[in-house]
Amino acid sequence: MRHRPTILDVAKQAGVSKSTVSLVLQGNAAVKDSTRVAVRKAMADIGYVYNRSAATLRSASSGLIGLVINDLRNPFFTEFAALFQMELARHGFATVLANSDEDPALQAQMISSLVEHGVSGFIISPSYGGDEEALAILNAAQTPTMQVFRSLAGPECHHPFIAPDYQHGSRLAAEHLFAKGRKQVAFLGGLEGRPVTEERMSGYLQVLKKRGDEPIILTGQATRTFGKETISKLRQDHPDVDGVICFNDLVALGVLSACAEEGIAVGADLKVVGFDDIEDCQDSYPPLSSISSNIPEFAKATAQQILGWIKEDEKPKPLVRSPVELIERASSR
Repeated sequence: MRHRPTILDVAKQAGVSKSTVSLVLQGNAAVKDSTRVAVRKAMADIGYVYNRSAATLRSASSGLIGLVINDLRNPFFTEFAALFQMELARHGFATVLANSDEDPALQAQMISSLVEHGVSGFIISPSYGGDEEALAILNAAQTPTMQVFRSLAGPECHHPFIAPDYQHGSRLAAEHLFAKGRKQVAFLGGLEGRPVTEERMSGYLQVLKKRGDEPIILTGQATRTFGKETISKLRQDHPDVDGVICFNDLVALGVLSACAEEGIAVGADLKVVGFDDIEDCQDSYPPLSSISSNIPEFAKATAQQILGWIKEDEKPKPLVRSPVELIERASSR
């Protein structure tokens, strides 16, 4: 028996992506007329019928929440995803987890697939770039959608955004290091020009401006490798730096590793503060000071807000900044 045509069959027949077919089915105005005609013709040619009422029913009652994360290799996001999933499970909802791996095209594809599977809501920590396609799919789906940690850009982005108070966090880190007697403090890591990098750097810049000091900034990948490779450059170009604030804990852990190899006494010669307070901070050598976003509470609050929106039609505030705190350990003590 010939199988019933699917949206994938339509996409193949029309020579477009599945997400484009989804946009046509949802009547999105962003699709070009020529593309719309090609998709409608493909549907007619293969006998595809879109059951809109069934799709709406699935979306309202599926009990599935789509969680799209930009980089699950980073333990910060993994911790959040696990805690968020467990909180949803307590309320009878299941999580469909997708890792976009910082790939905007893959992100759009996964969002489209989750829309087709009728998820009741979305939580997305977006990849950078390709915002228009992801927004078009999300806006057309009209599924409750919250953004966490990062935000999609553009005037069409109206989805609530919740993130830690990055600016306050880097200010706490800078004030802490100067209070510990540091003379020159540098900021390491984070891709230049990215909004999250600028936010995590902003508090540091405020403190240095108030002191009348020139900032020392070495941007780059938010990885252990970058942190490890940067120490030799820092010692060569800025030998007087005696304190560093790292974009995230992965960069900071790389710094600790390089210091061990180069005979730099962390906590004495160089004080180090990370950002995120992942579990590895407690077990590193020495234990790493870090700006904590309190991920257990953050995950719980995010789950409660998306469930309140789905079940009670209580849309979250457009922008929420959650509190952060400095967890002092031996790396800066």
